Amino acid sequence: MERALALPAPAKLNLFLHVLGRRADGYHELQSAFALIDLCDLIDIESRADGELRRSGDLVSGEAEDLPLRAARLLRQHADGHLGADIRVTKRIPVGAGLGGGSSDAATTLLALNRIWATRLDRDRLCDIALELGADIPFFIRGFNAFAEGRGERLSPLAVQPAHYALVWPQVHVSTQEIFADRGLTRNTKAMKMSDFSAAADLGSRESAGDREFAGGGLIAQSLASFGANDLEAVVRRRYPVVTEVIEHLARFGPARMTGSGSAAFAVVNDEATARAAVTELPSQWRGWAVKGLSEHPLAPW
Repeated sequence: MERALALPAPAKLNLFLHVLGRRADGYHELQSAFALIDLCDLIDIESRADGELRRSGDLVSGEAEDLPLRAARLLRQHADGHLGADIRVTKRIPVGAGLGGGSSDAATTLLALNRIWATRLDRDRLCDIALELGADIPFFIRGFNAFAEGRGERLSPLAVQPAHYALVWPQVHVSTQEIFADRGLTRNTKAMKMSDFSAAADLGSRESAGDREFAGGGLIAQSLASFGANDLEAVVRRRYPVVTEVIEHLARFGPARMTGSGSAAFAVVNDEATARAAVTELPSQWRGWAVKGLSEHPLAPW
């Protein structure tokens, strides 16, 4: 295998995000539910015989900070140091929106190069490498919806009901570091058990006539309406009032919440038609998508 084209790197939603406290290492202790959605960046990777690593396509930061390129360099330390690759990323996931796009790009790059370079590292080892780059990259490598703890790296599989979501981004870039440093951030939310969240959402699978039902989105909607919160949301809404406008718009269609550190927000809706209605005729500076939840990462079989 010398190349892999149009590989998906899906976004994720935080169905809730609790900040339990600040750790001795300066990071925060978190709990969250990560849910994959079908909004994806696309990555093309082709091996090079000259040992160079080249990055093209949509570049949202300098090469020194670019996560796919940094991931490739780290993986190469565990393979033949003379291996190279062309890495092209086509961005659809907005940057600074709380959707994990950069982390997902890095994860797909690691999964692809592990095959192309025949490194043959298992997912545990790939996750160890990924954790050097970011706490949520292992989630995308594991490939399953998850209850996350620690910095977001301790993952337990979570059977999330398939659902439709309306997703809106006001094209505001939010710095995660600044939000976590805000003195007004709540840092003492009580820890919960995964079973508490699962019971609240009645998470699990449903089948009807052989097809997966999206009625399960109603169960997730009930959970969002009555259980958990995003502890970062109040800080972001204070700093960026437009996020409040987005959430109020989405709340007309279903329970709405900010994802990650923002600025994107989502609503759980009953069907695709409702999701599309929620993202049409938005203000010109906003962008919206009607998306579906994924039961697993598209590259999970790898």
